Amino acid sequence: MTKLHDLYTEQGQSPWIDNLTRSSVRGGGLRDLVDTGIRGVTSNPTIFQKAMTASDSYDEQFREIISRDSVEAAFWDMAIDDITGACGVLRPVYDSSGGRDGFVSLEVSPALANRTEATVEAARSLHERIGVPNLMVKIPATREGVPAIRQMISEGRNINVTLIFSLARYQDVIEAYLSGLEALAERGGDTSSVHSVASFFVSRVDTEVDRRLEKAGADPSLFGQAAVAQAKLAYDLFQRTFSGPRWDALTQAGAHPQRPLWASTSTKNPAYPDLLYVENLIGPDTVNTMPDATVQAFLDHGRVARTADQGSDAAHACLARLAEAGIDMADVSRVLEEEGVATFTKSWDELLQSLSDKAASLAR
Repeated sequence: MTKLHDLYTEQGQSPWIDNLTRSSVRGGGLRDLVDTGIRGVTSNPTIFQKAMTASDSYDEQFREIISRDSVEAAFWDMAIDDITGACGVLRPVYDSSGGRDGFVSLEVSPALANRTEATVEAARSLHERIGVPNLMVKIPATREGVPAIRQMISEGRNINVTLIFSLARYQDVIEAYLSGLEALAERGGDTSSVHSVASFFVSRVDTEVDRRLEKAGADPSLFGQAAVAQAKLAYDLFQRTFSGPRWDALTQAGAHPQRPLWASTSTKNPAYPDLLYVENLIGPDTVNTMPDATVQAFLDHGRVARTADQGSDAAHACLARLAEAGIDMADVSRVLEEEGVATFTKSWDELLQSLSDKAASLAR
């Protein structure tokens, strides 16, 4: 047993890995991580960009595909092969947990972040093409993404909602999940087959808030506080929303809560503790998806204790102090959402360009 096992068995939190490579899927690395307590996998365009351009593992398949299809089609074929393989590795976790864990997430193209109908079509296509129960398709929580999330849930599909940076948008995401389940139930659909997580990005909040605090010459005690405070209030919102008459009616129909997932949990500021965004956000019905280095750090010296619902009054006070210091959290979330979409779009464009260059080289 490891500390990752303890997270799940003692505190009800599921540790996932925020990375996916072909070598780890086919070479046994991912299976080893599952043995140490990892219970799910998340990926994104940046992860695939690094995996596909830093390795020759994809060259043979890529050469075969581009002989008959486009570079973009080749990417999706290769990515779907990796995701399908990872789903196979995680399937025992899915089965033994009754569908609670064992999921692998694949994101729709970031170019669709502001296009509702195109996102719906892309998410539906990925679910139907891969066709395994432990797939989650990632949809960004942009204004246009929220209706697509509701539609996918109403069709009984598993969704990982990504790029959540604010409590207000998180509330929109929860409503999309609840109303989507209600629509599914009204049509006689099976709500018990639907699983979803809401990925609340954490460390990037401190990066942006600290930048603004430094520019304003603010009290140093405010630095490095915003991200955890906001995440704790998100967990409080989760606990309050997934209770009461409305949720009870869905529970009776077999529905599962949409668990908060803490994403971007590596520490960006080296002055902060390396497990700042892990140890302070441990609680039942949550997920923490960590990059490899953070997983290893937690295995080495992590503390397993319930913290996510501790200090909500202090969290409210922290956000009040930030407001007094001139920090507009609504604007912070707007900037971070735009940057998040732009970062994934940049990785997507760079990936397609790298693959195009490789195709040209192979042709020569």
